[in-house]
Amino acid sequence: MSHNYATPLTPEKRLARVLSRIPAPWGISIERLPGAPDTECWHARLDVPGQPPQDWTAPAPTMVEALEQAWRQARTLLA
Repeated sequence: MSHNYATPLTPEKRLARVLSRIPAPWGISIERLPGAPDTECWHARLDVPGQPPQDWTAPAPTMVEALEQAWRQARTLLA
């Protein structure tokens, strides 16, 4: 019988994981949208040196989800 001791990622672990993937020279912008409903109140973007400014992500319910969306948008620039 196998044993699986894996635990789900906490928001803190998710944040640490995505921050570790973003290169140090890149700028990170995260904003909480004023007056937005709690279900969609964060958006983010990454500023990559030598590239035009990235668009803000769609509103997300958590800061971590918004940052993950921004990472998915920008990681194509690494290829």
